[in-house]
Amino acid sequence: MDIVIFADTREKDIIELLKKHDCRVVEKMLEVADFIVYEDIGVERKRAEDFVQSIIDGRLFEQMENLTDSFERPLLIIEGNNLYDRNVHENAIRGALASVALDYGVPMIWTRDKQDTAALLYQIAKREQSAKKKIFSVKGKRKPLEGKNLQEYIVSSLPGIGPMTAKNLLAKFGSVEKIFTADEKELMDVDKIGKKKAKLIRDTVSRIYEDK
Repeated sequence: MDIVIFADTREKDIIELLKKHDCRVVEKMLEVADFIVYEDIGVERKRAEDFVQSIIDGRLFEQMENLTDSFERPLLIIEGNNLYDRNVHENAIRGALASVALDYGVPMIWTRDKQDTAALLYQIAKREQSAKKKIFSVKGKRKPLEGKNLQEYIVSSLPGIGPMTAKNLLAKFGSVEKIFTADEKELMDVDKIGKKKAKLIRDTVSRIYEDK
């Protein structure tokens, strides 16, 4: 069967390299992810300098959230081995890596260069598509939020609350309503929520809206 990889049109360098492999590359403007190698696998590719810049401008965590919302098996490829050779404190980079893995649950794979990235994408696509023997169509857009996913999304929009803490809050309180009406002490019973964060949450949900 044909191995098919959907690639965002902006990934020109990788697309040209993928065409040298035994696969069909479908170029599309993808709303989420840079590559889709199977229907539930969306891949974000970041060169080392892109990864660091996305920490600085705040794009990284928004992209990880979109990736996990859209694909059951998200993957982040970090290309290059000079991640720490940047004008950003090493602990900030380490913290971002930890957050990607632990808060968002996104696996990360390092590649040497763009040739290595293309080869890895092909091998993943071949592995998944050959095993399933099923033609897939591209999604590339966020899944409609409903049920528990919608609840987690609402709670994770609170200040300082990521996806994992949102799940912990819902597991503790049982509903979005009970979280929003909980006092500071009750909120602080949840892991990773201290006094400062609990106060910020209470201030946010109780503040009167002023349209000015």
